[in-house]
Amino acid sequence: MPTDSASSPSLSRLQKFLAEAGVASRRAAELLIQDGRVTVNGRIVTTLGTKVDAQTDRVAVDGKPVTVEKKVYLVINKPPGVVCTNEDTHGRKRVLDLLPASLPRLYSVGRLDYLSEGLLLLTNDGSFSLRLTHPRYKMPKVYRVEVAGRLTHAEMQQLRQGIASEGEWLHVEEVTQLRANAESTELQIVLREGKNRQIRRMLAALGHSVRKLVRTAIGDLRLNNLKPGQWRNLSDEEVRMFQQS
Repeated sequence: MPTDSASSPSLSRLQKFLAEAGVASRRAAELLIQDGRVTVNGRIVTTLGTKVDAQTDRVAVDGKPVTVEKKVYLVINKPPGVVCTNEDTHGRKRVLDLLPASLPRLYSVGRLDYLSEGLLLLTNDGSFSLRLTHPRYKMPKVYRVEVAGRLTHAEMQQLRQGIASEGEWLHVEEVTQLRANAESTELQIVLREGKNRQIRRMLAALGHSVRKLVRTAIGDLRLNNLKPGQWRNLSDEEVRMFQQS
């Protein structure tokens, strides 16, 4: 019989399990279940909402075993000059090229542009990725930015209040001056919902080019001592932190 212990962290609804395994959409998976085409541990299951344990239960559709690929969660310090896309028509180095070929196919959670660097998450868990990128969750992301020239108090305030760019209204959650001289200014910027190249676009609108842009944190996860190009697995505690935030 399907596992019914609500305490197991690997339990999921049967239709969700089938959808994550790529068998069908969740709605189509519900129809498969109702039609009696799905078995769990050798028994036909027709009740929607039945919980299964991906680690121990044997699920099959029309007699064919179904497995869900193990979820992988990585953090990498993306170097500049590397793209986050899985396919690049210009032949540039990808973040995936920095990872072992033995890993399953992963996707970046949000992106850093070609010249930007720093903390980047990769996973094959679509629900995890959505939770970190969807605007309704407002996950804070922290950046250290070096710009040409010295920003005035009025320009700092304008970053907070918002700037129109390419038909979008862009603003930062927080901005703090870390260092400044006549030639450059170093800022710490916090975004809650990032648009494409948002920081570069906002500073360009104020007449300042970005010399260096490093993402140093996402939520409570910090870059710390991870060197450019280095990566590690997220701990179970870190994954739970993002899932529950």
